[in-house]
Amino acid sequence: MFIKRYLHDILIAVEAIIANRLKSILTALGIIFGVAAVISMMAIGNGAEQEILEQIKLVGVNNIVITPSTYSLSDGSGESSGNGQPTAKKFSKGLTLLDVEAIKKIVPTVERITPVISFNYSALLNGISKPVVLEGIDNHYFELFNMQLADGERFNSMQTEKGLPVCVIGNNIKELFFRQQNPVGQYIKCGQIWLKIIGVVERRDFTASASDELGISSSDNKIFIPVQTMLLRFKNRSLIRADEVLNANKGNGGDGMVVIYGGPEQTEEPVDTDDNLNQLDKIIVQISETEQLSSSATLIKRMLLRRHSDLYDFEVTIPELLLKQQQKTKKIFNIVLGVIAGISLVVGGIGIMNIMLASVLERIREIGVRQALGAKQKDIIAQFLSESTLISLTGGIIGIILGVVLSKIITAMFDIKTIVSAFSIFIAFGVSVGVGIIFGYLPAKRAAANDPVVSLRS
Repeated sequence: MFIKRYLHDILIAVEAIIANRLKSILTALGIIFGVAAVISMMAIGNGAEQEILEQIKLVGVNNIVITPSTYSLSDGSGESSGNGQPTAKKFSKGLTLLDVEAIKKIVPTVERITPVISFNYSALLNGISKPVVLEGIDNHYFELFNMQLADGERFNSMQTEKGLPVCVIGNNIKELFFRQQNPVGQYIKCGQIWLKIIGVVERRDFTASASDELGISSSDNKIFIPVQTMLLRFKNRSLIRADEVLNANKGNGGDGMVVIYGGPEQTEEPVDTDDNLNQLDKIIVQISETEQLSSSATLIKRMLLRRHSDLYDFEVTIPELLLKQQQKTKKIFNIVLGVIAGISLVVGGIGIMNIMLASVLERIREIGVRQALGAKQKDIIAQFLSESTLISLTGGIIGIILGVVLSKIITAMFDIKTIVSAFSIFIAFGVSVGVGIIFGYLPAKRAAANDPVVSLRS
């Protein structure tokens, strides 16, 4: 009997909504856009957080990255000291393998360390040529960046120590040159050197922002070789150091040609003063504990500064800490976005309350008739509360659909990653129902408080 009684009140509310379709739709617009805003904003926030987590995985855990800076490798030429005597010219060899060994021996918190040397080459096989990035690394590189092999194996000790012509290739290189074949055990030509393929790296997706802000890039278009293979068979930039000093002392009066011992034969290449003259392009250090990252980075910076003749020709960065700070900032930004979207829901609830209050005045005669026929205050409250809740509920459902569509449009048009979670849908749906009940109660209460005699006279 109880259910039947209030079901009748709900059916009357549905009939009233259908009879005033345009007014009901306009009333629900605030809820529709509010729910859509909540879902789309939370989707952007979830996508940003997932992107940062993926970037943290890409840069590795507890890693410190040391890279060459644009600071001149020599300094102090001809300047005078305070007593009028010329100061000695400072010179730094830049980042070298000796720095790697020094960090490994001196810094006690180091768990793993790897040098990285990068050059742009062309890979060639069966008449197909493709520009690739050739990187000289050691096996720790794969562990530092959580890289797994889809096939094959890593370098063994003999290959790394003797600089044998072996390589591990990225997924795109496999797809281009070998397609359905297994590349492990086959050869690919890089520059003038034939390299035996011993492994293939699993595909890894990365974002453009990760590449620009953190200096990381996809491994899919790379060929990895041992560091000694790079130095012995391709190019060793440290071998032109003495000649650079000689040219600097001569005031660049030479012919601009240097001899580079980089392969089976000596080849002459013109000196490009804008080129990177460091033996290494990067040193990546993994620290054992997160709490020791900052102190270890400071120790490494001081040690390298001393080794490099007090020249800041290097930069020490901690990508993970940068990402965590960025993550914290984005969380605050997401909270602000959520509050703004929540305010729009409140505004939508206020709109429902205003329309329902106006509806009470318009339907005062209907209320009086129902009361005269025996309807109690509870029935009137149930009717008008059902109307506001149903309007809000319908707006919430439409808003959810619109929010999901908006998230897809944002991803397609602006290349911003969005993730619509079940939690965000549940929150938006629950809030929309809550708004209908809360903001619909006052009009329902006012409708029930009408005097039936006065209502019928109206």
